[in-house]
Amino acid sequence: MPGVPLSDPSASFTESATPLGARRKVHFSSIHDAVRAGDVKQLSEMVERGCLHWLLWHGADITQATMRGWTAAHIAAIRGQDACMQALIINGANLTTKDDRGCTPLHLAATHGHSFTLQIMLRSGVDPSITDVREWKPVHYASFHGRLGCLQLLVKWGCGIEDVDYNGNLPVHLAAMEGHLHCFKFLLSRMNNATQALKAFNDNGENVLDLAQRFYKQNILQFVQGSEYERNDPKDQESLAFPGHVAAFNGNLEMLKKLIEDGVININERDNNGSTPMHKAAGQGHIECLQWIIKMGADSNITNKAGEKPSDVAKRFAHLAAVKLLEGQQKYDIDDYEIDEDDMKCFIRHGVEGSTDAKNDLYLNESDKTDARRLSKSCRTSCSMNDYGEKS
Repeated sequence: MPGVPLSDPSASFTESATPLGARRKVHFSSIHDAVRAGDVKQLSEMVERGCLHWLLWHGADITQATMRGWTAAHIAAIRGQDACMQALIINGANLTTKDDRGCTPLHLAATHGHSFTLQIMLRSGVDPSITDVREWKPVHYASFHGRLGCLQLLVKWGCGIEDVDYNGNLPVHLAAMEGHLHCFKFLLSRMNNATQALKAFNDNGENVLDLAQRFYKQNILQFVQGSEYERNDPKDQESLAFPGHVAAFNGNLEMLKKLIEDGVININERDNNGSTPMHKAAGQGHIECLQWIIKMGADSNITNKAGEKPSDVAKRFAHLAAVKLLEGQQKYDIDDYEIDEDDMKCFIRHGVEGSTDAKNDLYLNESDKTDARRLSKSCRTSCSMNDYGEKS
């Protein structure tokens, strides 16, 4: 075709003869080489000079695929090259094209935790529910690899989290087997029935507890075994012996006041799961109850058997006003558990870009954020099998 010739990857670029010590200019001959380019800084300079746009303008074939079936869009998704992805979309790249394992660029962006790139593709209107050969959707990949930022973004765009793969695994099963506690909590908080999700079996007869035990994920085990899941009806938890907890759960402030002021219960009374009335109110987001309980001097640092303070319970169920009330501005802002797709700095501010839950929490320092963002963008001579994110 006229324009830029498509060469073999092994001979993907040439260097012009220049005097010794002078900067050598790299000439790319295929669209893949432009996307693969060096490190992030080099690629940024290329895009600023319009190299990729020049290639596209001169007819470079964006449908050309590698041996693994990757198009330029797949590679941009793996590398997290946001500007390249935008240029490819503008020039008609097909984001539903699958590689030899049925993965689209959406799957690969979710695998590598590139929230920016994923957002660009979602905004283009691509279907986020497309499956690979294992019937994994992008939400399955984000859950398996602990990419909380991508997971939140996909859910915000309406992706289902109660669909199973070909082995009957829900996304919450995959998060459990890999020990991604933040993703695990987030998924439970968004499911219609957390208790049923915990009991759900895959095709191998394993629930989340079985998977956590088999793969030695102690953080998941501790959470599941100790958590009460305050969102469920206290009657199902045999909590009628704790009327103050029931009142807090239901947001019945008048009843709660009467029980405490009459000395029937202690404001810091703990039930069989170690939860206080403040835990119950926090789990349901009852702000008025929480305000009164705090005013009465209740201890907000008491932890239940799952090791959660009331603020942790509020965050797990995304009651953001309750989180702000319980912890003030010390750690969270009002939008900390939500993704603002109009704010490209949202992911960096929340520290969830590329998260693998290797940290104690989601609040990383600037160095950690930079490393997480650049890890899968670093210069590599070729894409390994880990580009699918599979366990070695």
